Amino acid sequence: MRYEAPGSVDEAVKLLADANGAARILAGGTDLLVQLRAGMISPEVVVDIKNIAETEGITADGGGFCIGSTVSGAAMGEHADLCAAWPGVVEGVELIGSTQVQGRATMVGNLCNASPAADGVPALIAAGATCTIVGPKGQREVPVADIPTGPGKNSLANGEFVINVKLPARPANASDAYLRMIPRTEMDIAIVGAGVNLVLDGSGTCTEACVVLGAVGPKTITVADAAAALVGSKVDDAALAAVAAAASAAATPIDDKRGTVAYRTKVAGVLASRAATIAAERARS
Repeated sequence: MRYEAPGSVDEAVKLLADANGAARILAGGTDLLVQLRAGMISPEVVVDIKNIAETEGITADGGGFCIGSTVSGAAMGEHADLCAAWPGVVEGVELIGSTQVQGRATMVGNLCNASPAADGVPALIAAGATCTIVGPKGQREVPVADIPTGPGKNSLANGEFVINVKLPARPANASDAYLRMIPRTEMDIAIVGAGVNLVLDGSGTCTEACVVLGAVGPKTITVADAAAALVGSKVDDAALAAVAAAASAAATPIDDKRGTVAYRTKVAGVLASRAATIAAERARS
């Protein structure tokens, strides 16, 4: 195995393409190094993208934000404007690992690792975020929702990698939230996650919504019926009950030692309803 640290997008693309699928990207490395040490993967080349300018920083972008693929969770949590505009997105990323892990772990790595239980992904999808992907055929913009395709699998082609994630501009009276359920109190994998993003009008009526579940299917589940229950409502008890019912109905979890199908199905509804409540409270304020 060899290590490469290219200084440009073009160099990185060439290294990845020449490896013909036998390369791995190193950004934070909090997934990659664990997989290497466990013998789960054995790449021919590891391509460190931290020296590429386009992968760095958090910048304003048309009223929204552009977040480089090497930006750590800790850096996101320290960015006041990002936290104010997209608290749910930051909440999800800040649940990845410990405080020490946060200093290295990246939102994009969490996305591309494609774990069904990834905490950084549901709120990002609910936000309508997009990725900028570069590769041998040039650059393309892809919805974050289209990146994970199944457990441990993503839609990136040979030679491609993500250079940034873009969050859209926020309208007035809008916010989001992310909640998860874990068996322990710290540093565990979600058995259910729920991200909700919504927009209210001046009267407090919900005009737009998106509800996304994690850890209850082979990839995230966008629950259209839950969003429909919110739109046109004041995010009142009746709407929240409908959100819970829709989320539970959409969940397709598995039975394992960390939780039963029945428990995860119930919790999916509870968390979706609670996340919608928090998002609405934030939007009103």
